[in-house]
Amino acid sequence: MWDTSARLLRLLSLLQGRPDWTSAELAERLGVTTRTVRNDVERLRALGYPVHARPGVAGGYRLGSGGALPPLLLDDDEVVAVAVGLRTAASVTGIGETSVRALAKLQQILPSRLRHRISAFQAATVAMPSSGPAVDPEVLTAVAGACRDRHRLAFDYRTHAGSAGRRSVEPYRLVHHRTRWYLVAWDLDRDDWRTFRVDRMDPRTPTGPRFTPRPLPPDRELMDRISRGVQEATWRYRARVVVEASADHVRSRLPIAVDIEELGPDRCAFSPGSDHPEMLALYLGMLDADFSVADAPELVAVLGKLAERYRRAAVARVHPRSETGGQL
Repeated sequence: MWDTSARLLRLLSLLQGRPDWTSAELAERLGVTTRTVRNDVERLRALGYPVHARPGVAGGYRLGSGGALPPLLLDDDEVVAVAVGLRTAASVTGIGETSVRALAKLQQILPSRLRHRISAFQAATVAMPSSGPAVDPEVLTAVAGACRDRHRLAFDYRTHAGSAGRRSVEPYRLVHHRTRWYLVAWDLDRDDWRTFRVDRMDPRTPTGPRFTPRPLPPDRELMDRISRGVQEATWRYRARVVVEASADHVRSRLPIAVDIEELGPDRCAFSPGSDHPEMLALYLGMLDADFSVADAPELVAVLGKLAERYRRAAVARVHPRSETGGQL
């Protein structure tokens, strides 16, 4: 009886993991025959789980919506890990409130020994408030589901400049970076990888047809692509800067990683960006090298204003005011 119950929970977990399973796939995962799978499916149905069957030679099963949640079978360390994860997610923009509610429900059913361990963690940590844009949890769920099920996704999108348009993509990864959520996807219209801010997306339903996954770039290249896409998606001002110094010198002077084009042993170029030209001027001042700026009139104006201000500060003479006082 225990083996049957454990197998039913395993079967339920598999059905929840992805939309469709064939009888042969389930039988192989569970180490049983397809007839046993059919019997176990009937047991799940008797318990109230809506398991739908697909007839035919390649017939299979799908777990429908509306089923009750199964019992939560976790050991002590797993429970603490879940609680810590929910506590951490409470500071993530878009799912913070949902995480707090889930954590409160979990703590109500925990034994005292586990509540004590989790309380100790909470008492020793401080969550920094998030200032990122709010994301509808339903949008995150819809996008994550499209990534998992390999369904094409169409959505209305607002760019940083404020223009709007419809995009059609093959979604692959959700990334949380610097208080914002991003989607890494293959843009079907531009025939290339693109990064989209989820808070600017308005997904259209239902999702599109399933797609065959493309080979993802290597992990390092993918993370570099995401980092560049995230930075470019949030920049209002960009400039091309030619520096009279080596690429290694420039990399050592900048606080963030940038792509640098080597123009010679002691000459290179890069394209920094920021929401404020004053911040760009600050970074360029840290280079400790001569440079020139192209295609950035706002930055050139700020550099001129700062140069004049620094010149006045360098030549100014401060005369302390004389102070007089009565005799004691």
